[in-house]
Amino acid sequence: MTAAADDGGRTWDVVVVGGGVGGLVAAREAARAGRRTLVLEARDRVGGVVAAHTVDGLVLDAGAESFATRGGAVEALARGLGLGEDLVRPTAPGSWVHGPWGDGPLPRTGLLGIPGHPLAADVRGTLGLGGALRAGLDLVLPARVGAGATSLGALVRARQGRRVLDRLVAPVVGGVHAADPSALALDAVTPGLAAARAAARSGSLARAVRAQRASAPAGSAVLGLAGGLHRLVDALVADLLDAGGVVRTQAQVTALRLAAGGPGAELVVAGDRAATTTDGVVLASAAAAGLLVGAGLLDEAPGTDEGSAIALVTLVVDAPALDAAPRGTGVLVARGSADVRAKALTHATAKWAWAAAAAGPGRHVLRLSYGHAEDDPTTAPDGDLVAQARADAAVLLGVPLAPGTVRDADVVRWTQALPRPGAAHRDAVARVRDAVAGRPDVALVGAWVAGNGLASVVPQARAAGRSLAGENAAGGVS
Repeated sequence: MTAAADDGGRTWDVVVVGGGVGGLVAAREAARAGRRTLVLEARDRVGGVVAAHTVDGLVLDAGAESFATRGGAVEALARGLGLGEDLVRPTAPGSWVHGPWGDGPLPRTGLLGIPGHPLAADVRGTLGLGGALRAGLDLVLPARVGAGATSLGALVRARQGRRVLDRLVAPVVGGVHAADPSALALDAVTPGLAAARAAARSGSLARAVRAQRASAPAGSAVLGLAGGLHRLVDALVADLLDAGGVVRTQAQVTALRLAAGGPGAELVVAGDRAATTTDGVVLASAAAAGLLVGAGLLDEAPGTDEGSAIALVTLVVDAPALDAAPRGTGVLVARGSADVRAKALTHATAKWAWAAAAAGPGRHVLRLSYGHAEDDPTTAPDGDLVAQARADAAVLLGVPLAPGTVRDADVVRWTQALPRPGAAHRDAVARVRDAVAGRPDVALVGAWVAGNGLASVVPQARAAGRSLAGENAAGGVS
C-alpha cells in the first residue's frame, strides 16, 4: 500500500492506535529499533489512566499513582528512561479497612487481601478471633477444598471463610478492580497463585500467598516516582520522539483495512484527507480492537468488559490532626458500610514523602475513589462529590473536617479504565487473539488484553513492540 499524501497519509512501519501507557511502550520499542512509528490517540492527551492535575498549586497524580514491583519490568522501564533516582517506596504505616464492624489494618503479608499469616495480630484485629481461627483452618484443610473454584471469591470463601472474603478481599479487589471478587476469574486476576498452591501441595491459600510474597523484591510491593507517576508518561513520550516517533492526539481512527494475505494496513482517521498506511498495526485499547469488525476479522464487537465508571476526588485540606496519619496510608471500604459512599481513600501526604514535603506541615492531600458496578459516579455533580468526599474522609480518618478546612478540590472521572477480568472478559479477549492469530502484522496491547496495572501492561507491550519491529526489519520474526 502506498500513501496518497503527507497530511495524514504517510506510510509508516508501525502505527499504534491508542496512546495509553501500553501503546506508548510498544511504540517506543518499535521506534528505538529504527522503525517509522506513529501513535494515534483519539483524546487530547496520551497516557491513559496515568495523568497529572494541579490542586492548590500541587502537581499530583490524577490517575494511577504507583505500580506493582512484580516482574521488575516497570522499574526497568523507569530506569531506562532516566528516572531511576526518583523511584520511591510508600511510607511504612500500611493501610486499613473500614466496614460495618469498625476499622482494622490490612494484613502486611497478603495478596489482594488474602492473609499469608491468618493468625497474625493485624489479621485478628480486623477479623476478630473467630474469623482468624476460621481463616487458619486453611492451613490444615485438604487440598480438595476449593479445588473446583473458578472465581477468586469462591476460592477464598472455601479456603479461608466468609469473613476474610467480606472484610479483606472484597475491599481490596473493589479498590483495585472496581469489581466483586466472585465475578473475577481466578486465573486472570491472580496469575501465579494456582501454581503456588500446587507447589504447596496442601492447597493452602496462606502458604501460596507467602510463597509469592517471598519471591517478590524486598520491601514494599509497590513503587512510585517522586513528583508523581505521571512523570513516566512525559519521559516515555520524550524518548519516543527522540527516537523519531510521532504522536498525534485528537486523531480518531474510524476504519481499518488489512491487506489480503498481509502484511500491511490502511487506517482512516477522522478529518484526514487520505488514509494512513503501515506495515504493522498495534491495537492498544478494546475500542481499537473493535476496528477488526470492519477489517473482516471479527463478526461482531469483541464484547470485552468496559469496567465500572470511576470518579476520583482529590482534596487538599488544612488539618494538622492528620500529621499523625491516623489510618496510615489509606483506607479501603467494605461493602455494607452505610456511613460512607467512597470505596477507598488514599492519604497521599502520609503515603508519599515527596507529597508531604511539597504540601508542608498541616496541609494534606486526600484522594477518595467512587464507583462500584451498581454505582455510577459520573452522574453526580462535582460540587456534590466534593462535599461527599469531605464527609467520607472525616469518617474514614476519624478526624473532623469542616467545610472550611478544604483549600481546593478536583474531580477526575474515568471510564473504561479498569476492565474487570471475569470469565466473560477473558473469553472475549481470547476471541480477539484468535482473530489476529494469522496476522503477525497486528498486535494487541493494553490493560484490556494484558490485565490491570502497569506490571501487567508494560512487559506485554514491550514484547509486542519488539515483535512488530523484528518482522518489519527482516521480513520475518527476528
